[in-house]
Amino acid sequence: MELTRLIVKGGVISPGELQEVVNIALEEGLDSISFGSRQDIIFPKGFKSLDKTTLGKHHFVYPDQKSGNNIVSSYVSTDIFRNTNWLTGNRFLYILEEFKEQPKLKVNITDPKQQLVPLFTGHLNFIASEHEDYWYLYIRLPKWEKIEVYPVLLYSWDLAKIYYEIEKISEEDTVDIETLFVLVSEVLDTNNRTIDKPLNIPFYPFPYYEGMNRMGIDQYWLGLYWRNNLYDLDFLKEMCDLCFECKIGKICITPWKSFIIKGIPKDRKLEWEKFLGKRGINVRHSLLELNWHLPVAMEWALNLKTFLVRTLDQFDISTYGLNFGISEYNRDGHYFTSIVIEKNELPAALESIKIRDTYNVLFARNFDPNTREYIVHSQDIDKLELPTILIELSRKYFEELGNSTAETNENPQKKEKLQLDIYQCQECLTLYNSEYGDETQGIPKGILFENLPETYCCSLCEAPKSNFKILELVKN
Repeated sequence: MELTRLIVKGGVISPGELQEVVNIALEEGLDSISFGSRQDIIFPKGFKSLDKTTLGKHHFVYPDQKSGNNIVSSYVSTDIFRNTNWLTGNRFLYILEEFKEQPKLKVNITDPKQQLVPLFTGHLNFIASEHEDYWYLYIRLPKWEKIEVYPVLLYSWDLAKIYYEIEKISEEDTVDIETLFVLVSEVLDTNNRTIDKPLNIPFYPFPYYEGMNRMGIDQYWLGLYWRNNLYDLDFLKEMCDLCFECKIGKICITPWKSFIIKGIPKDRKLEWEKFLGKRGINVRHSLLELNWHLPVAMEWALNLKTFLVRTLDQFDISTYGLNFGISEYNRDGHYFTSIVIEKNELPAALESIKIRDTYNVLFARNFDPNTREYIVHSQDIDKLELPTILIELSRKYFEELGNSTAETNENPQKKEKLQLDIYQCQECLTLYNSEYGDETQGIPKGILFENLPETYCCSLCEAPKSNFKILELVKN
């Protein structure tokens, strides 16, 4: 399907800019907009070319245009999910501001300690290191067979100029990583640092990114998700007005076809809840419903997801920590979910015959998409067989959760269940770990859960203490 996209650098847009976009869409006769997997805005129906005065500073990419790739960033995760200490929201905004020209290649600028935004779906993937203001760079240029690590750590204020130099080189020559490094170093004077240890990407379960949640002591963040990815323009316009009133400067688009508003003042929380309630907005979808990545404006994918979610829900299957992708067959693509369902292409000779679609099911090694390794579990499966396979993979995931990845057959060790003082909120799945305490509520490290006051509530969704259950881990 031919779609028009609006580039939203880093997935960050101001309420004023979003309101301008909404007005443009209304003038085009649209009633909704969608979000794309690269944190861009997508217009789901035909879109006329606009004159320069209407466009303002907005960067539209029309269906017949090849150029125009959005910069993906994990700015959306800062202050609300776990993150690298030095990597603040302001740091992201400064770096994004350095990218003056629209990149022709896909760029990701991410924090490895968050799970919401994929790390390796770009041609150039800048990933924060533990050293303040230094980044790893993982590159896979369009003609490269595999991803390569740039041989040094790069300084925050050099990222943009290094990107533009690599873009220029890649247009002229087909180069390998060593040649690329030499060519860039010859031209640019940069403040590099030696890589002293390989990138460590901790595996955390996928976060719950919807609803009204605590942010620090006196603010909230709100995640909004529409099942059909068609966001009502009148709703968005009114919401931008509410952002202005609350002095909220940024709205963040996620790669999961949703958006997040950070910094809602505590004394305005009720006003936002009333606003959502009057419009009948559901902000408590189940994890099973949320953790899917679908192609935009493809009805078959939405229908398949609906079928699978309903079926899995009937079996009361837990998918906590897993996420799923539905895609047309594309092994060259960069998947970023734990489990992928691929729709097979029909042979050209059979296109005229009405034949049922078949699917392949793949899963990431250790169910961690950041491994970038996918294992084919099943091929040429009928739609009705998919729920059984997903249930089987879900069980496999929980059986292996916590196992050492280095476990070998030569040294099989008995696994035993280990109880630690880690409790989990059954409402939003936030963890309380006595090893860390809860800084947001002034609870120091070392306080056991049972010793918390009865007034303790979940730091994210404010569910009462009684809503927490102990978490059992598997020990090798």
